[in-house]
Amino acid sequence: MAKHNNVIHLSEVPLETMKVPEGSSFGGKRQRVGLAIGAQKLGYSFFAVPPGKAAFPFHLHNGNEEMIFILEGKGTLRLGKEKISVTDGTFIACPPGPDYPHQLINTSDRELRYLVASTMEYPEISEYPDSNKIGAYVTSAGAQAGFRALYFKDAAVPYYEGESAPAIKQIKKSRTKKGR
Repeated sequence: MAKHNNVIHLSEVPLETMKVPEGSSFGGKRQRVGLAIGAQKLGYSFFAVPPGKAAFPFHLHNGNEEMIFILEGKGTLRLGKEKISVTDGTFIACPPGPDYPHQLINTSDRELRYLVASTMEYPEISEYPDSNKIGAYVTSAGAQAGFRALYFKDAAVPYYEGESAPAIKQIKKSRTKKGR
């Protein structure tokens, strides 16, 4: 195969073990294909998820859209309030918005292998209905990851909470001294 910065074989893409809590219901391996070939507006990753696991919590995106294509295996897709059986050859659309929280769970006895393609529009706010969290993301995860933070929704604070404004006081004080 000819070498080009925007062309790669899956076997050449680094394989990452997902960093999940030990003993949790989450796990798998990921290959960040889009990152490896310099994709800018689309992200695409290849996942291999062991039996009984999910790669990610139940979540939704407010800006980005995802497409999942099942290459091998069987699973259960949680999409909104529905639970849908999926198998190899299945395409799944996960549009943005509150009606489309989604999670793919490997409910079979063998590895579930799938490709995810997504728009990469940032900043992005994701929501996690099972845990009542929100995620604020300025960039995607990866080599050049920027601000990424998760918060519980019920930890809401008023807009001016914690704002003591020392700079305003200092400027006012210095102007008073100068007679302005």
